[in-house]
Amino acid sequence: MTDDAVPDLRASDADREKVADILRDALAEGRLDMTEFEERLDATYRARTYGELAPITRDLPAPGVTAPVVSLNKEPAAGPGWSGRIVGGEGSSTWAVAVMSGFQRKGRWTMPRRFTCFAFWGGGEIDLREADFAAREVEINAIAIMGGVDVIVPPGVEVVVRGIGVMGGFDHREEGVPGEPGAPRVIVTGFAFWGGVGVQRKLTRAEKQRIREARRQEKLERRADRRELD
Repeated sequence: MTDDAVPDLRASDADREKVADILRDALAEGRLDMTEFEERLDATYRARTYGELAPITRDLPAPGVTAPVVSLNKEPAAGPGWSGRIVGGEGSSTWAVAVMSGFQRKGRWTMPRRFTCFAFWGGGEIDLREADFAAREVEINAIAIMGGVDVIVPPGVEVVVRGIGVMGGFDHREEGVPGEPGAPRVIVTGFAFWGGVGVQRKLTRAEKQRIREARRQEKLERRADRRELD
């Protein structure tokens, strides 16, 4: 989540966890007392849009930041979650074909600068949630003829859709969501005829489990704190 995010856009679980992390750091540093922390944490997990999340930490610095530094001439440095995933090179695979069949690219692999795929009476899945990236900006050229291609991206990645559909279509729902500093930009192009190219933003199963466990632990700690106050 960024300060200039469109207020009405829906926030993700990952966005809420980032806000919760800032609140925990602020509690540890003495910027918030326990009552303020609990009130803001409750508001964080109830928030559904960026506009509801932004005020919760507006008066708090980001973790480890003492003063904002803005550069107008340099591209933002990749954050710790992305710096190790922009790896350069040629990519693990540059194309895929499904003719009355299917293909998958998922797990640990390197997304090339340009990936071309073709689905005819078949389907394909391009899952970038655990992938590395050959460049900061990558392109998926998807051609779907009476077939379909699904593109899955992790939270934080910017998505741009430029495909053309004729009696078919390209999914634009994930466009407009601001990317995290240093995160890859995924451009989806191509052509769909009696077919479709879908784009979804999902967490990995491990990340979902981590968030569930963090929330469970948070609830246990809050109950323990309330018992101590009682």
